[in-house]
Amino acid sequence: MAEPRKILLGEDELPSAWFNIVPSMPTRPGPYLHPQTREPIGPEALAPLFPMALIGQEVTTDEWIDIPGPVLDTYKLWRPTPLVRALDLERALGTPARIWYKYEGGSPAGSHKPNTAVAQAYYNKAEGVARLSTETGAGQWGSALAFACARFGLECKVYMVRASYDGKPYRRSLMETWGASVIPSPSQETNAGRAVLAADPDSPGSLGIAISEAVEEAASRKDTNYSLGSVLNHVLLHQTVIGLEAKKQFEKIGEYPDVILAACGGGSNFGGIAFPFFADKAAGKKVRLVAVEPTSCPTLTKGRYAYDFGDAVGLTPLMKMYTLGHDFMPPGIHAGGLRYHGDSPLVSQLCHEGLIEAVAVAQLSTFEAGVTFARAEGLDIARGLIHAALRSGAPGIYIVAPFNRADLAAELVRFVREEWKA
Repeated sequence: MAEPRKILLGEDELPSAWFNIVPSMPTRPGPYLHPQTREPIGPEALAPLFPMALIGQEVTTDEWIDIPGPVLDTYKLWRPTPLVRALDLERALGTPARIWYKYEGGSPAGSHKPNTAVAQAYYNKAEGVARLSTETGAGQWGSALAFACARFGLECKVYMVRASYDGKPYRRSLMETWGASVIPSPSQETNAGRAVLAADPDSPGSLGIAISEAVEEAASRKDTNYSLGSVLNHVLLHQTVIGLEAKKQFEKIGEYPDVILAACGGGSNFGGIAFPFFADKAAGKKVRLVAVEPTSCPTLTKGRYAYDFGDAVGLTPLMKMYTLGHDFMPPGIHAGGLRYHGDSPLVSQLCHEGLIEAVAVAQLSTFEAGVTFARAEGLDIARGLIHAALRSGAPGIYIVAPFNRADLAAELVRFVREEWKA
Protein backbone atom coordinates (compact mmCIF):
# COMPACT_ATOMS: atom_id res chain seq x y z
CA MET A 1 0.00 0.00 0.00
CA ALA A 2 1.31 3.47 -0.89
CA GLU A 3 2.31 5.67 2.01
CA PRO A 4 -0.19 8.48 2.71
CA ARG A 5 0.70 12.01 1.70
CA LYS A 6 -1.85 13.72 3.92
CA ILE A 7 -3.28 13.00 7.34
CA LEU A 8 -6.66 14.69 7.65
CA LEU A 9 -9.02 15.35 10.53
CA GLY A 10 -12.76 15.94 10.38
CA GLU A 11 -14.40 19.07 11.75
CA ASP A 12 -15.65 17.00 14.68
CA GLU A 13 -11.99 16.37 15.61
CA LEU A 14 -11.12 20.07 15.85
CA PRO A 15 -9.69 20.75 19.34
CA SER A 16 -12.29 22.34 21.61
CA ALA A 17 -9.77 23.87 24.05
CA TRP A 18 -6.40 25.60 23.81
CA PHE A 19 -3.39 24.24 25.71
CA ASN A 20 -1.59 26.41 28.29
CA ILE A 21 2.07 25.45 28.67
CA VAL A 22 2.63 27.20 32.01
CA PRO A 23 1.58 24.26 34.25
CA SER A 24 4.09 22.04 32.39
CA MET A 25 7.03 24.42 32.90
CA PRO A 26 9.44 23.59 35.74
CA THR A 27 9.71 27.29 36.65
CA ARG A 28 6.81 29.71 36.64
CA PRO A 29 7.25 32.73 34.33
CA GLY A 30 8.35 36.01 35.90
CA PRO A 31 5.93 38.95 36.16
CA TYR A 32 5.69 41.85 33.74
CA LEU A 33 7.08 45.10 35.12
CA HIS A 34 5.65 48.63 35.04
CA PRO A 35 7.44 50.74 32.40
CA GLN A 36 8.13 53.57 34.87
CA THR A 37 8.33 52.05 38.35
CA ARG A 38 9.87 48.71 37.30
CA GLU A 39 7.57 47.05 39.84
CA PRO A 40 5.48 43.94 39.02
CA ILE A 41 2.12 44.83 37.52
CA GLY A 42 -1.27 43.24 37.99
CA PRO A 43 -3.95 42.53 35.41
CA GLU A 44 -5.46 46.01 35.90
CA ALA A 45 -2.39 47.62 34.31
CA LEU A 46 -3.22 45.91 31.01
CA ALA A 47 -6.89 46.96 31.04
CA PRO A 48 -6.37 50.08 28.84
CA LEU A 49 -5.13 47.85 26.03
CA PHE A 50 -6.82 44.45 26.28
CA PRO A 51 -10.23 42.99 27.19
CA MET A 52 -10.39 41.26 30.56
CA ALA A 53 -10.87 37.83 28.98
CA LEU A 54 -7.50 38.07 27.24
CA ILE A 55 -5.83 39.53 30.34
CA GLY A 56 -7.10 36.51 32.25
CA GLN A 57 -5.60 34.20 29.64
CA GLU A 58 -2.31 36.08 29.83
CA VAL A 59 -1.86 35.17 33.51
CA THR A 60 -3.85 31.96 33.89
CA THR A 61 -2.36 28.79 35.32
CA ASP A 62 -5.22 26.61 34.03
CA GLU A 63 -3.97 23.93 31.66
CA TRP A 64 -6.93 24.12 29.28
CA ILE A 65 -8.97 27.10 28.06
CA ASP A 66 -12.23 26.36 26.24
CA ILE A 67 -12.49 27.75 22.71
CA PRO A 68 -15.72 29.79 22.37
CA GLY A 69 -18.32 28.53 19.91
CA PRO A 70 -18.15 31.53 17.52
CA VAL A 71 -14.35 31.12 17.34
CA LEU A 72 -14.68 27.41 16.59
CA ASP A 73 -17.26 28.15 13.90
CA THR A 74 -14.83 30.55 12.21
CA TYR A 75 -11.94 28.12 12.57
CA LYS A 76 -13.97 25.61 10.56
CA LEU A 77 -13.57 27.81 7.48
CA TRP A 78 -10.06 26.28 7.17
CA ARG A 79 -9.40 24.03 10.17
CA PRO A 80 -8.40 21.32 10.84
CA THR A 81 -5.37 21.77 8.57
CA PRO A 82 -3.58 18.84 6.90
CA LEU A 83 -0.40 17.16 8.07
CA VAL A 84 1.49 16.51 4.83
CA ARG A 85 4.31 14.08 4.06
CA ALA A 86 7.00 15.72 1.89
CA LEU A 87 7.62 12.54 -0.08
CA ASP A 88 8.91 14.24 -3.23
CA LEU A 89 11.34 16.34 -1.23
CA GLU A 90 12.61 13.21 0.49
CA ARG A 91 13.16 11.55 -2.88
CA ALA A 92 14.81 14.62 -4.39
CA LEU A 93 17.26 14.77 -1.51
CA GLY A 94 17.81 11.02 -1.28
CA THR A 95 17.29 11.15 2.46
CA PRO A 96 16.09 8.44 4.85
CA ALA A 97 14.39 11.17 6.88
CA ARG A 98 10.61 11.18 6.95
CA ILE A 99 9.56 14.80 6.67
CA TRP A 100 6.08 16.03 7.58
CA TYR A 101 4.77 19.58 7.61
CA LYS A 102 1.65 21.12 9.10
CA TYR A 103 0.25 23.24 6.29
CA GLU A 104 -1.23 26.50 7.59
CA GLY A 105 -1.50 28.23 4.21
CA GLY A 106 -5.19 27.48 3.69
CA SER A 107 -6.55 30.12 6.06
CA PRO A 108 -8.27 33.22 4.60
CA ALA A 109 -5.17 35.32 5.32
CA GLY A 110 -2.78 32.59 4.17
CA SER A 111 -0.97 31.89 7.44
CA HIS A 112 -1.34 30.64 11.02
CA LYS A 113 -2.08 34.18 12.28
CA PRO A 114 -5.91 33.98 12.13
CA ASN A 115 -5.83 31.36 14.90
CA THR A 116 -5.30 34.18 17.41
CA ALA A 117 -6.72 37.09 15.39
CA VAL A 118 -10.18 35.48 15.36
CA ALA A 119 -10.02 34.83 19.11
CA GLN A 120 -8.85 38.35 19.91
CA ALA A 121 -11.53 39.98 17.74
CA TYR A 122 -14.20 37.80 19.35
CA TYR A 123 -13.21 38.66 22.95
CA ASN A 124 -12.95 42.38 22.17
CA LYS A 125 -16.35 42.42 20.50
CA ALA A 126 -17.88 40.52 23.44
CA GLU A 127 -16.68 43.26 25.81
CA GLY A 128 -18.05 46.11 23.69
CA VAL A 129 -14.85 47.31 22.02
CA ALA A 130 -15.44 49.08 18.68
CA ARG A 131 -11.95 49.39 17.20
CA LEU A 132 -8.63 47.54 17.24
CA SER A 133 -5.22 48.99 16.46
CA THR A 134 -2.21 46.88 15.63
CA GLU A 135 1.12 46.72 13.81
CA THR A 136 2.27 44.48 11.01
CA GLY A 137 5.60 43.70 9.39
CA ALA A 138 5.21 41.94 6.06
CA GLY A 139 1.43 42.13 6.40
CA GLN A 140 0.55 38.62 7.54
CA TRP A 141 -0.65 39.67 10.98
CA GLY A 142 -2.38 42.79 9.69
CA SER A 143 -4.22 40.70 7.12
CA ALA A 144 -5.30 38.19 9.75
CA LEU A 145 -6.64 40.87 12.10
CA ALA A 146 -8.37 42.71 9.25
CA PHE A 147 -10.15 39.46 8.35
CA ALA A 148 -11.10 38.78 11.97
CA CYS A 149 -12.39 42.32 12.53
CA ALA A 150 -14.53 42.07 9.41
CA ARG A 151 -15.88 38.78 10.72
CA PHE A 152 -16.97 40.29 14.05
CA GLY A 153 -17.87 43.83 12.96
CA LEU A 154 -14.90 45.79 14.36
CA GLU A 155 -12.95 48.66 12.84
CA CYS A 156 -9.28 47.89 12.28
CA LYS A 157 -6.29 50.23 12.00
CA VAL A 158 -2.93 48.79 11.01
CA TYR A 159 0.46 50.47 11.31
CA MET A 160 2.57 48.71 8.67
CA VAL A 161 6.37 48.87 8.77
CA ARG A 162 7.26 51.33 6.03
CA ALA A 163 9.76 49.02 4.30
CA SER A 164 6.97 46.48 3.83
CA TYR A 165 4.29 49.09 3.13
CA ASP A 166 6.33 50.21 0.12
CA GLY A 167 7.55 46.75 -0.90
CA LYS A 168 4.39 44.64 -0.42
CA PRO A 169 1.47 46.63 -1.88
CA TYR A 170 -0.68 43.56 -2.52
CA ARG A 171 -0.65 42.55 1.13
CA ARG A 172 -1.76 46.10 1.97
CA SER A 173 -4.51 45.77 -0.63
CA LEU A 174 -5.76 42.59 1.03
CA MET A 175 -6.05 44.35 4.39
CA GLU A 176 -7.97 47.19 2.79
CA THR A 177 -10.27 44.71 1.05
CA TRP A 178 -11.31 43.48 4.51
CA GLY A 179 -11.94 47.07 5.57
CA ALA A 180 -8.78 47.93 7.49
CA SER A 181 -7.09 51.32 7.42
CA VAL A 182 -3.37 50.83 6.72
CA ILE A 183 -0.79 53.48 7.67
CA PRO A 184 2.96 53.36 6.90
CA SER A 185 5.04 53.40 10.09
CA PRO A 186 6.68 55.57 11.31
CA SER A 187 3.84 58.01 10.64
CA GLN A 188 2.81 61.55 11.50
CA GLU A 189 -0.28 60.25 13.31
CA THR A 190 1.33 59.53 16.69
CA ASN A 191 3.88 61.12 18.98
CA ALA A 192 6.02 57.99 18.66
CA GLY A 193 6.02 58.15 14.86
CA ARG A 194 6.68 61.87 14.70
CA ALA A 195 9.66 61.50 17.04
CA VAL A 196 11.22 58.82 14.86
CA LEU A 197 10.69 60.83 11.68
CA ALA A 198 12.18 63.93 13.28
CA ALA A 199 15.36 61.99 13.96
CA ASP A 200 15.36 60.10 10.64
CA PRO A 201 12.92 61.27 7.93
CA ASP A 202 13.88 58.26 5.80
CA SER A 203 13.41 55.66 8.53
CA PRO A 204 12.36 52.29 7.04
CA GLY A 205 10.55 51.53 10.28
CA SER A 206 10.56 48.46 12.48
CA LEU A 207 8.04 46.32 14.30
CA GLY A 208 9.08 47.98 17.57
CA ILE A 209 8.21 51.41 16.18
CA ALA A 210 4.93 50.20 14.68
CA ILE A 211 3.98 48.64 18.02
CA SER A 212 4.64 51.96 19.77
CA GLU A 213 2.29 53.72 17.37
CA ALA A 214 -0.47 51.13 17.69
CA VAL A 215 -0.20 51.05 21.50
CA GLU A 216 -0.27 54.86 21.68
CA GLU A 217 -3.44 54.99 19.59
CA ALA A 218 -5.19 52.35 21.70
CA ALA A 219 -4.19 54.02 24.97
CA SER A 220 -5.49 57.41 23.79
CA ARG A 221 -8.97 56.27 22.69
CA LYS A 222 -11.63 54.72 24.91
CA ASP A 223 -13.26 52.90 21.98
CA THR A 224 -10.00 51.23 20.90
CA ASN A 225 -7.99 48.28 22.17
CA TYR A 226 -4.62 47.03 21.04
CA SER A 227 -4.08 43.64 19.42
CA LEU A 228 -0.74 41.82 19.13
CA GLY A 229 0.02 38.94 16.77
CA SER A 230 2.85 37.27 18.65
CA VAL A 231 5.03 37.36 21.82
CA LEU A 232 2.32 37.50 24.51
CA ASN A 233 1.15 34.41 26.39
CA HIS A 234 -2.46 34.53 25.22
CA VAL A 235 -1.35 34.74 21.59
CA LEU A 236 0.76 31.58 21.83
CA LEU A 237 -2.09 29.93 23.74
CA HIS A 238 -4.46 30.41 20.79
CA GLN A 239 -1.89 29.02 18.36
CA THR A 240 -1.68 25.69 20.18
CA VAL A 241 -4.58 24.47 18.07
CA ILE A 242 -1.86 23.68 15.49
CA GLY A 243 0.13 21.35 17.72
CA LEU A 244 -2.97 19.76 19.21
CA GLU A 245 -4.17 18.84 15.74
CA ALA A 246 -0.72 17.53 14.80
CA LYS A 247 -0.68 15.22 17.82
CA LYS A 248 -4.04 13.77 16.80
CA GLN A 249 -2.81 13.30 13.25
CA PHE A 250 0.29 11.39 14.33
CA GLU A 251 -1.87 9.25 16.60
CA LYS A 252 -3.94 8.27 13.56
CA ILE A 253 -0.90 6.64 11.96
CA GLY A 254 0.66 5.36 15.17
CA GLU A 255 3.72 7.59 14.91
CA TYR A 256 5.39 10.32 16.93
CA PRO A 257 7.92 12.99 15.84
CA ASP A 258 11.53 12.97 17.00
CA VAL A 259 11.97 16.66 16.22
CA ILE A 260 9.58 19.61 16.12
CA LEU A 261 10.97 22.43 14.03
CA ALA A 262 9.41 25.87 13.54
CA ALA A 263 10.26 29.42 12.58
CA CYS A 264 10.54 31.80 15.52
CA GLY A 265 10.35 35.57 15.29
CA GLY A 266 8.09 36.64 18.14
CA GLY A 267 7.22 33.06 19.03
CA SER A 268 3.66 32.38 17.89
CA ASN A 269 4.60 30.00 15.07
CA PHE A 270 6.99 28.02 17.22
CA GLY A 271 4.74 28.00 20.29
CA GLY A 272 1.74 26.90 18.28
CA ILE A 273 3.33 23.67 17.10
CA ALA A 274 5.81 23.00 19.92
CA PHE A 275 3.97 23.78 23.15
CA PRO A 276 1.54 20.81 23.04
CA PHE A 277 4.52 18.51 22.45
CA PHE A 278 6.45 20.15 25.29
CA ALA A 279 3.94 18.67 27.70
CA ASP A 280 5.06 15.23 26.50
CA LYS A 281 8.72 16.24 26.79
CA ALA A 282 8.14 17.44 30.35
CA ALA A 283 6.57 14.05 31.12
CA GLY A 284 9.68 12.24 29.88
CA LYS A 285 9.00 11.75 26.18
CA LYS A 286 12.05 12.16 23.92
CA VAL A 287 11.35 14.95 21.45
CA ARG A 288 13.55 17.81 20.33
CA LEU A 289 11.97 21.26 20.01
CA VAL A 290 13.95 23.60 17.76
CA ALA A 291 13.22 27.30 17.23
CA VAL A 292 14.69 28.71 14.02
CA GLU A 293 15.45 32.35 13.34
CA PRO A 294 17.31 34.61 10.86
CA THR A 295 20.93 35.63 11.30
CA SER A 296 19.73 39.18 10.56
CA CYS A 297 17.78 39.20 13.83
CA PRO A 298 19.25 36.42 16.01
CA THR A 299 17.24 37.06 19.16
CA LEU A 300 17.46 33.64 20.79
CA THR A 301 20.96 32.83 19.57
CA LYS A 302 22.66 36.21 20.09
CA GLY A 303 20.31 38.26 22.26
CA ARG A 304 20.54 39.11 25.96
CA TYR A 305 18.14 37.47 28.41
CA ALA A 306 16.81 40.43 30.36
CA TYR A 307 13.79 42.63 31.01
CA ASP A 308 13.08 44.91 28.05
CA PHE A 309 10.24 46.87 26.48
CA GLY A 310 8.08 45.25 23.86
CA ASP A 311 8.14 48.40 21.72
CA ALA A 312 10.74 50.92 20.54
CA VAL A 313 9.60 53.94 22.56
CA GLY A 314 9.01 52.26 25.92
CA LEU A 315 5.24 52.36 26.28
CA THR A 316 4.67 48.66 27.00
CA PRO A 317 5.36 46.76 30.20
CA LEU A 318 8.81 45.26 30.56
CA MET A 319 9.03 41.55 29.79
CA LYS A 320 11.82 39.11 30.56
CA MET A 321 12.92 37.77 27.21
CA TYR A 322 15.80 37.36 24.83
CA THR A 323 16.27 40.79 23.26
CA LEU A 324 18.56 42.66 20.90
CA GLY A 325 17.49 45.92 22.57
CA HIS A 326 14.19 47.71 22.00
CA ASP A 327 15.94 50.31 19.82
CA PHE A 328 17.19 47.60 17.42
CA MET A 329 16.79 48.50 13.74
CA PRO A 330 16.75 45.49 11.39
CA PRO A 331 18.89 45.53 8.23
CA GLY A 332 17.14 46.24 4.95
CA ILE A 333 16.80 42.63 3.86
CA HIS A 334 13.80 41.25 1.99
CA ALA A 335 12.11 40.22 5.23
CA GLY A 336 13.23 43.29 7.17
CA GLY A 337 9.69 44.30 8.05
CA LEU A 338 9.25 41.02 9.92
CA ARG A 339 12.20 41.39 12.24
CA TYR A 340 11.43 42.00 15.92
CA HIS A 341 13.96 42.81 18.64
CA GLY A 342 12.53 40.47 21.29
CA ASP A 343 10.87 37.11 21.66
CA SER A 344 8.05 35.49 23.59
CA PRO A 345 8.80 35.42 27.33
CA LEU A 346 7.62 31.79 27.45
CA VAL A 347 9.81 30.71 24.52
CA SER A 348 12.72 32.74 25.91
CA GLN A 349 12.48 31.10 29.31
CA LEU A 350 12.39 27.61 27.82
CA CYS A 351 15.45 28.45 25.72
CA HIS A 352 17.29 29.99 28.68
CA GLU A 353 16.64 26.88 30.76
CA GLY A 354 17.88 24.59 27.98
CA LEU A 355 14.52 22.93 27.40
CA ILE A 356 14.35 23.91 23.73
CA GLU A 357 17.01 24.61 21.09
CA ALA A 358 17.56 27.62 18.85
CA VAL A 359 19.52 28.01 15.59
CA ALA A 360 19.91 30.76 12.97
CA VAL A 361 20.50 30.77 9.21
CA ALA A 362 21.21 33.47 6.61
CA GLN A 363 18.82 34.65 3.92
CA LEU A 364 20.43 33.55 0.64
CA SER A 365 20.97 29.92 1.59
CA THR A 366 17.40 29.81 2.83
CA PHE A 367 16.05 31.10 -0.46
CA GLU A 368 18.12 28.54 -2.38
CA ALA A 369 16.66 25.75 -0.26
CA GLY A 370 13.21 27.24 -0.75
CA VAL A 371 13.53 26.81 -4.49
CA THR A 372 14.50 23.17 -3.96
CA PHE A 373 11.39 22.64 -1.87
CA ALA A 374 9.13 24.41 -4.37
CA ARG A 375 10.42 22.33 -7.28
CA ALA A 376 9.93 19.10 -5.34
CA GLU A 377 6.62 19.75 -3.55
CA GLY A 378 5.01 22.40 -5.75
CA LEU A 379 4.65 25.00 -3.00
CA ASP A 380 6.33 28.37 -3.43
CA ILE A 381 8.03 28.97 -0.12
CA ALA A 382 10.54 31.69 -1.04
CA ARG A 383 8.30 34.46 0.28
CA GLY A 384 10.57 36.45 2.58
CA LEU A 385 10.62 34.64 5.90
CA ILE A 386 14.07 33.44 6.94
CA HIS A 387 14.35 30.11 8.60
CA ALA A 388 17.04 27.86 10.02
CA ALA A 389 18.38 24.34 10.09
CA LEU A 390 18.72 21.56 12.61
CA ARG A 391 22.28 20.49 13.27
CA SER A 392 21.91 16.90 14.38
CA GLY A 393 19.59 13.94 14.22
CA ALA A 394 19.23 10.37 13.02
CA PRO A 395 17.72 8.64 9.99
CA GLY A 396 14.03 7.97 10.40
CA ILE A 397 13.39 11.17 12.33
CA TYR A 398 10.13 13.04 11.80
CA ILE A 399 10.14 16.78 11.33
CA VAL A 400 6.95 18.77 11.74
CA ALA A 401 6.85 22.40 10.66
CA PRO A 402 3.81 24.71 10.68
CA PHE A 403 4.04 26.67 7.45
CA ASN A 404 3.08 30.27 6.79
CA ARG A 405 1.95 30.08 3.17
CA ALA A 406 4.27 27.05 3.00
CA ASP A 407 7.10 29.33 4.11
CA LEU A 408 8.78 26.96 6.51
CA ALA A 409 10.78 24.33 4.67
CA ALA A 410 14.17 25.68 3.72
CA GLU A 411 15.82 24.45 6.89
CA LEU A 412 14.63 20.93 6.11
CA VAL A 413 16.58 20.95 2.88
CA ARG A 414 19.76 22.17 4.53
CA PHE A 415 19.39 19.69 7.33
CA VAL A 416 19.04 16.58 5.25
CA ARG A 417 21.84 17.65 2.92
CA GLU A 418 24.26 18.30 5.77
CA GLU A 419 23.29 15.58 8.23
CA TRP A 420 21.39 12.83 6.43
CA LYS A 421 23.40 11.82 3.42
CA ALA A 422 21.77 9.25 1.20
